[in-house]
Amino acid sequence: MNTDRALDEITWFGHASFLIHDKLNDKNIYYLDPFDFKEKPKEPADIIFITHAHYDHFSPKDIEKILDIDTILVGVNGCKGIRLPKERFLITEPNKQFELNGIKIRTVPAYNVKPERLNFHPKANKWVGYVLEINNAKIYHAGDTDFIPEMKNLGKLDIAMLPMGGTYTMDVEEAIEASNAIRAEITVPMHYRGLLKGNSEIAEKRFKAGVKGRVEILDEIAT
Repeated sequence: MNTDRALDEITWFGHASFLIHDKLNDKNIYYLDPFDFKEKPKEPADIIFITHAHYDHFSPKDIEKILDIDTILVGVNGCKGIRLPKERFLITEPNKQFELNGIKIRTVPAYNVKPERLNFHPKANKWVGYVLEINNAKIYHAGDTDFIPEMKNLGKLDIAMLPMGGTYTMDVEEAIEASNAIRAEITVPMHYRGLLKGNSEIAEKRFKAGVKGRVEILDEIAT
């Protein structure tokens, strides 16, 4: 799968909430940090990936809207309140590799290093980002994180989804630095609209200007 085809399979619901539709296999629908659905999405999930336990990333009421009879939920420390059989509710932590539904999954640490943010996403919580390899395309969802040393060793990536809202995560300038270290084929900013102190469009322009590679600003799809 080429990078543009992989990008076409991604839907952004705003914040850090995404859907990836594996169009080479219509049965495969993956959600990352589903949040704030106004209506029930049309596509139930095969796998749901949760990066951390904050309400705007782990939302039981939104997860319930996309559960199917065989949906697998991959969560982390602190994810509670979902009624699923143990074999369909997996708890992971950083630096794990495994396969589900034919896709390769690698967990990456996600945490804050800036002193003013340390209490938001402590490294000790063992929260994560994900690298998903779907039809040979590697897609990285960073979760809520600062620019951390582990980002320099992610290897070749087709798409990287990076937060840039500041306050709780990297701000725009830090996300630029992270993107230029990661060097994905395409970088997609996330987790910034409604969080930035300034105008989102100005932030997007600055991000595009600062990143050395290709940046795509996805349209936010309301459900």
